[in-house]
Amino acid sequence: ALVFSGGASLTTQQKARLPEADLIIAADSGVDRAHECELEVAIAVGDFDSVTELGLSRAQASGARIVRHSVEKDETDLELALLEAQRLGIERIVVVALDGGRVDHYLANLALLAAPRFRAQAIEAQLGEGSVWAVHEQHEMTGRVGELVSLLPIGGDAVGVRTEGLRYPLRHETLPAGSPRGMSNQFSNTSAVVEVAEGSLLCVRPAYEPPATPAAVPVSKSSAETVPMKGSSMCTCGSIPPGKTYCPEASTTSS
Repeated sequence: ALVFSGGASLTTQQKARLPEADLIIAADSGVDRAHECELEVAIAVGDFDSVTELGLSRAQASGARIVRHSVEKDETDLELALLEAQRLGIERIVVVALDGGRVDHYLANLALLAAPRFRAQAIEAQLGEGSVWAVHEQHEMTGRVGELVSLLPIGGDAVGVRTEGLRYPLRHETLPAGSPRGMSNQFSNTSAVVEVAEGSLLCVRPAYEPPATPAAVPVSKSSAETVPMKGSSMCTCGSIPPGKTYCPEASTTSS
């Protein structure tokens, strides 16, 4: 199922990568986001304090089931939409239009993806050109060699984390809550596996494009050096342990 949240409108590129789905669920103004993608909503959920009147009328006219909740409620509209999908027995959910709007909503909805009550659902969120998966046990993925992927523990420590197909492997290790150790790993193969024995992870793929290789041109008849990209100066860094990132102060300059 596709679940449309009430974030920013999707770009042309974001619309093009939406997967096909048998069911469209919209959380409040997610109704408008779905219509912008020329998709008809089957179920609209929320307090409907932000959807347009035109959007809600179109959903009703097309036969959508409207599940209305009070404005004064404990759950967010996206949470109610995910619960609706869960009640229908949906196993795979792709959340779209999650980014944009209030930052507190954005952070709460990211945490919601990995909530224990949704362990039985495989949940992905498409954010901009990137994607986020909630990992409770195992997640398999495909990608380009060199593509970035970050593993972020959420809701506590992620224990017994094991990876295959990533440049910096984890072998039944613990990623402590709040630790950025899992940042900026890379695909070393076109497929990869992430497993966690206890706890949960957010597996983040920011759709990173590897930087262009600087041009190598001879600077004299007897030697050649790699010319840095325009606007940057060359620097040399020592070896960095796997899983670590290091940016020495004043290592680059910009023109």
